[in-house]
Amino acid sequence: MVKEGYWFGLPLLLMGGALISLGYGAASGALTTAGAVFIALALLVINFFRDPERVIPGDPCAIVSPADGRVAEVKEEQLETRRLQRVSIFMSPLDVHVNRAPIAGTIEEVSYHPGVFRVAYDPRASVENERNVFRIHGPQGEVTVRQIAGVVARRIVFWKKPGDAVGRGARVGLIRFGSRVDVLMEPSAKLAVQKGNRVRAGSSILGYSAQRDA
Repeated sequence: MVKEGYWFGLPLLLMGGALISLGYGAASGALTTAGAVFIALALLVINFFRDPERVIPGDPCAIVSPADGRVAEVKEEQLETRRLQRVSIFMSPLDVHVNRAPIAGTIEEVSYHPGVFRVAYDPRASVENERNVFRIHGPQGEVTVRQIAGVVARRIVFWKKPGDAVGRGARVGLIRFGSRVDVLMEPSAKLAVQKGNRVRAGSSILGYSAQRDA
């Protein structure tokens, strides 16, 4: 579990335990019920912040998913002067929300963009919602990732900074309580997923860089 899970989960757990203890002492069903609700919320929060280990593919040309969830959209997108392939992944509140690096390389750019909070599966969320965008450059080329806040997810966390080296599948951040992640790959990348596929951060392959066919 990531450390944020302790910050959010332990206070709820302690409050629930205290209310249940007071309820038994005062023979109050209301306090006991309230305590049970707090403990249930604590367990949900702790489950949300879980951080399981993943088996990272060994293929050096593999571009792995940075997020757990369902592929909501696969399309081409114009980013500045470049035409790229975008894979959008919708993360439900029940998915693991730790984000990982899709390729090995160096983080060249990190930029935060304030915005609105549309539902994460709305196509407009990619350009209108609050988001953090980072680009990784490595032997496979470049991959850009957008961490996008949604209606419920209002807090994007990113643990890296420009110049940091990351390995494929390395933990880089998280988005709290349901969100979306966009992955933008070079036009030459060979995609390995389609809309509707379930993917897991660090272990599911979204595509392969052109070097694989060289």
